[in-house]
Amino acid sequence: MVRFIRHYLLALQFFTRIPVTGRLAEWVGYSPEMLRASAAHFPGIGVVIGGAGAGVFALLVLFLPDTAFTPLVAAALSTVATVWLTGGFHEDGLADVADGLGGSYDRERALEIMKDSRVGAFGAMALVLALLCKVALLALLGSVEMIGDAGDTPAFGGWYVCAALWLGHVVSRTLPLVMIRLLPHVGDTATSKSKPLADQISGAGLGIAFLWCFCTLALASPVFDAINLTFACGLSVLALLWLLRFFRRRLQGFTGDCLGTTQQVCEIAFYLGLAVSL
Repeated sequence: MVRFIRHYLLALQFFTRIPVTGRLAEWVGYSPEMLRASAAHFPGIGVVIGGAGAGVFALLVLFLPDTAFTPLVAAALSTVATVWLTGGFHEDGLADVADGLGGSYDRERALEIMKDSRVGAFGAMALVLALLCKVALLALLGSVEMIGDAGDTPAFGGWYVCAALWLGHVVSRTLPLVMIRLLPHVGDTATSKSKPLADQISGAGLGIAFLWCFCTLALASPVFDAINLTFACGLSVLALLWLLRFFRRRLQGFTGDCLGTTQQVCEIAFYLGLAVSL
């Protein structure tokens, strides 16, 4: 249990802005092996980030005027909260991949562009469109009137969005670990910060990650029915399969930026699947 907590806190330190400093950081420690093991808790980070986004959404809907635009405002500001908590870690990966693979068909040149910290036209377009998709889909889900068992129509469908936010962040952080398992890491091993993390993941680590995911699915089951979860998770898995094929063909593997891209695309696919299921 102590090792479990230390690995989780290391993942929290690596993937978020939440401070793990001072004596706590000394107790947690660090080594490439520990960082590699902490990848199993990537979905557990989604529990925190998704929970924070859901909390912001619920508070805004509670205190803002009840209008047709309320879900849109709440969706936008809850997205701001999740991006701030992660430092735009995954969004930055999406922008880098879009710049690299959009800017060159040559594999080596694409990898070189992806290492450039500057954001180009393809990266900016991908980033804007991804954020627009997330905000729009969350606003759509928040605007849907949910029908109760007795035929009543609750005025507030926001609890559905809160659960969607929470679960979407967990599921979208589980699927990139499958990419680590199935594809080789092709980033610059000398300079890549993700190399210790993305080098490999054990079967036990993948099992821990899926345990995080299944427990979250079970807790969210009172909100979603089987059709909702089938569409949402199914579309996320299809997005993962497409990205696996795409990165294998274009890069013969993946980089840390590819993992961030996978998280973003699978999160959007999850919300889209929920919207379609309604």
